[in-house]
Amino acid sequence: MNKTAIEQYAVWARNELIGQVKQRAYQYGITDKGYGDEGASVINEHVLTPEEKRQRKALIREIQKKGYLQTVEDVAYTWFNRFVALRFMEVNDYLPSRIRVFSDASGGFNPEILQDVMHLHLEGLDKKKVSELLNANRTEELYRYLLLTQCNALNSALPEMFEKLGSYTEMLLPNNILKQDSVLARLVNDIDEGDWKEAVQIIGWMYQYYNTEPKQAVFDGLKKNIKITKEKVPAATQLFTPDWIVRYMVENSLGRLWLENHPDDRLKANWKYYLDEAEQTPEVTEQLRILRSQSPVKSPEDIKLIDPCMGSGHILVYAFDVLMQIYVSEGYNPRETVKLILEKNLYGLDIDRRAYQLAYFSLMMKARQYNRRTFTDDVKPQVYYPAGFPEGEEYGSLVKVEALPSKPEMQKEKTLFDEDYETVLNAWNFQRLLAQKYDVVVTNPPYMGGKGMTVKLSDFVKKNYPDSKSDLFAVFIEKCGELLKATGYQAMITQHAWMFLSSYEKLRSKLMHRNIMNMAHLGARAFEEIGGEVVQTTTFVLAKHKTPGFKGTYVRLVEYSNQDAKEEAFLCGYDRYTSSTENFEKIPGSPVAYWVSDRIIDSFSGQLISDVASSRQGMATGENNRFLRLWSEVVVDKCGFNMQTRDEALKSHKKWFPYNKGGDFRKWYGNNEYFVNWENDGEEICNFKDKFGKLRS
Repeated sequence: MNKTAIEQYAVWARNELIGQVKQRAYQYGITDKGYGDEGASVINEHVLTPEEKRQRKALIREIQKKGYLQTVEDVAYTWFNRFVALRFMEVNDYLPSRIRVFSDASGGFNPEILQDVMHLHLEGLDKKKVSELLNANRTEELYRYLLLTQCNALNSALPEMFEKLGSYTEMLLPNNILKQDSVLARLVNDIDEGDWKEAVQIIGWMYQYYNTEPKQAVFDGLKKNIKITKEKVPAATQLFTPDWIVRYMVENSLGRLWLENHPDDRLKANWKYYLDEAEQTPEVTEQLRILRSQSPVKSPEDIKLIDPCMGSGHILVYAFDVLMQIYVSEGYNPRETVKLILEKNLYGLDIDRRAYQLAYFSLMMKARQYNRRTFTDDVKPQVYYPAGFPEGEEYGSLVKVEALPSKPEMQKEKTLFDEDYETVLNAWNFQRLLAQKYDVVVTNPPYMGGKGMTVKLSDFVKKNYPDSKSDLFAVFIEKCGELLKATGYQAMITQHAWMFLSSYEKLRSKLMHRNIMNMAHLGARAFEEIGGEVVQTTTFVLAKHKTPGFKGTYVRLVEYSNQDAKEEAFLCGYDRYTSSTENFEKIPGSPVAYWVSDRIIDSFSGQLISDVASSRQGMATGENNRFLRLWSEVVVDKCGFNMQTRDEALKSHKKWFPYNKGGDFRKWYGNNEYFVNWENDGEEICNFKDKFGKLRS
C-alpha cells in the first residue's frame, strides 16, 4: 500500500473540497459574511427551484447552529466519505448496479456509468431527464445527476453513509467533477486500484491523513495554551493502529476468551499473534480452572465485544474475522453468521460522526464479503456516535450511565418542534451500549494530557477518574475495566507512562488487583507515522479478575528501532519474560518492571537505604564559574579545612571550603582541585536566583 500517495491525496482533497463547497455555497448567496434573505427566491440572477429553496433554508439553519466554517468542513468530509465509499465499492464489485461510477474496466478515470446510460438500471433514475441531458450534450450536469441518484439508491442499503436525496449536501456537491484534476479524477488516478482491496486499511489511513492539517493546527494552538475543544478532539487524537497490534489485541482477548473453555488447536493456528499462557503453579492453575468454568460464554452468540473509541473500525473488523472463524468452528453457516455477529457480538462507539460513518461502512463491507445479500437483509451494525446526547457529545464514551432510560417510542403525530426520532433513538442506543457489560473490550484510546483538556473535560475526569486524570489514555484504562464482566478481558494500546510514573501510582495500585495476562512493551516508533522518542507505547491484555500468583507474559520490544522490526521480534519469540503483579508490588511505587530479576526484587524486602539515611543530591551551585575556584586561586587564610558540621563552618568565618567535583580517573586519591564559596553558611549560593526569581542552586 502506497501510504505516501494516500496521504498526499487526502490532505489535498480536504482543502480542495472545502474550497469547492465554499464556491457552491457562494452560488446560493451564502458566505462567511452572511446569507442575505433566508427565504430568497432568486440568487445571483438564478431562480431557485422549490427544492433548492428548501435545501438552502436547511443549510442556513445548520450554519446558524454550527457556524459557517464548521458547516463547510462537515459537508466537505461528508462528500469525501461518500467518494471513498463509492470507490471502494466499485473496485470490489459491491455496487448493486455492477456499474462503475468513477472508472471503467481499464481502471482509468472514465466513468462507466456514462457509457450506456439509457440502459442503466438504477433505483430512482428518471430516464426522461437522462434523455434530455444527453440530447442537450450537458455531460457534466448528467454526471452530477447520475452520481446523486447512485448515492440515493444506496440509501436503502447503507443509510448511515448515504442520506436520501434532497439533503443540503446535494446542493453543495462540487463543480467540475469530470475534469482531469478534480477530486474524483485524482482519487482514481493517484491511488493504485490494488490498495482498495484492503478495506479497513485504506479507509483508516484516509481518515487519519484527512485530519493531518487540522491535527497540526490543534498542536500549534496548544503551544499558545489553546485548549482542545470537543469538536477538535478527533483530529487531535486519531491514530490508526498498526495491523499487527490490532491482531495481537483481538487474538489475545477475544481469542483467549473462547479458547479457555473451547480448546481448538486448528482455530488457534489462525492466530499467529496469540501468546500462550505462561506456566503456572498447580495452585494457580486450579484457581483459573474454577474461575473459567463459571464463564457465561457457552456459545459464540453469547460473546459481547465493544470498542469504545472505534475510529474507522479497524479493531471491530478484525474481531469480525475472528468471530467468523469461531462460529465456523462450531458448525455455523458463514452467510447466516453475518447477521449474528453484527447484531449480537460487535459494538462500537466514537465521539466523531466521520469516524462513525467509516466504521459503519467498514463493517458493512466486511459483512458483504461473507454474504452477498447483506445489503438487502435489513441488518445494521451496533455502532453509534452521540448525536442527540449532550453529555456524550462532550465526553464521548467516558459518560457513566447508571440507569438506562426507557426506549423512546416513535410518535404517531409529530410537530415541527419535535426532535427527530432517529436522533433520539441514536442517543438512547449510545447510552444502551454504555449501560451494558462486555466479555471483551478492545481499543486504542485517545492520548491527551491534562494541559490540552477544556475546563469542562478536566473537571469531569478529576471528579470521576481522579487516579488517572493526567491523560485520557489512562482514564480509558479505568473506563474499559468498568465495561467488563467479571470474567472478561480488556486489550489496549496506550502510552507506557502508566507503568512507571509516580502520577499513575494509584492507577497501578488498582491494576495490581487484576491479572496482566500479557504485554508487548513497544517503546518508541511503534507507529511509523510518529518519529522520535516522544510517544512510547505498550499494548497489553488485562483480566477483570485477580488470581494470586498468576504470571503474565511480557515481550520487550523497546530496543527495536521501527514498527516492522518490533513485529518480527514478537513473532520470533525474542525478549520474553514472565512475572507476577506481586513482584511489582515489592518495589516502591509498584512499577511494571517485568524484566527485573528475582534477586533484585527480593532485595527490596531487606532494609532500605531510606530506613537509615536520607538521600540527597550533591551540591549544585547553579553557576560554577561564579562560586568555584581552583586551590591556586584562593587566599589560604580565607580557607576552612576539616570542618565537621555546617555550624562549625559558619563559626569559622571562612569563605572557601574544599569541594569534590570529580574529574579524570584516579584509582585511590585525587581530584581535590576546587574550593567552593560557602561563606555565611552558603548565603550567596542559597539565594542565587535566575531572572524569573527561581532558585538556581
